[in-house]
Amino acid sequence: MDVYTVSFFGHRIVENIPEVEKKLIEIVSGIVENNEYIRFLIGREGQFDWLVSSVISRVAYKRHNTYTILVLPYIKADYRDHKENYLSFYNEVEICEKSSQAHFKSAFQIRNRNMVDRSDLVVCCIQHKSGGAYKTVCYAKKQNRKIINIG
Repeated sequence: MDVYTVSFFGHRIVENIPEVEKKLIEIVSGIVENNEYIRFLIGREGQFDWLVSSVISRVAYKRHNTYTILVLPYIKADYRDHKENYLSFYNEVEICEKSSQAHFKSAFQIRNRNMVDRSDLVVCCIQHKSGGAYKTVCYAKKQNRKIINIG
């Protein structure tokens, strides 16, 4: 079985949420329709991540060709204390090993690069040329990943 892996990156605050959500629905629907099996790698740090999770759960509802993985940079207290709630929303929660062993200030960028390295496609919402999401997309370009920016 061919597994197509997609990761998502965006700024913590999203401008024009309805427009971004509409684009996400179109992109995720196309990915789900045109691939045999899809693994979605998602963070949980800002508005874009929340939008992505919401759109995937709506578009992929009752589909058997999608698998969502929340990738955390390290174990967070909220996850530790509410693990069952997380697992009711995501198929799996993964703690990135490399980033969990790093200094917390570099953990997110290490986790993001790990996600890019595993991905066939990077979907992003970059609305300005600064921040961790922007740095991650620059890394994805250097790794010759296919990138769709909806920002």
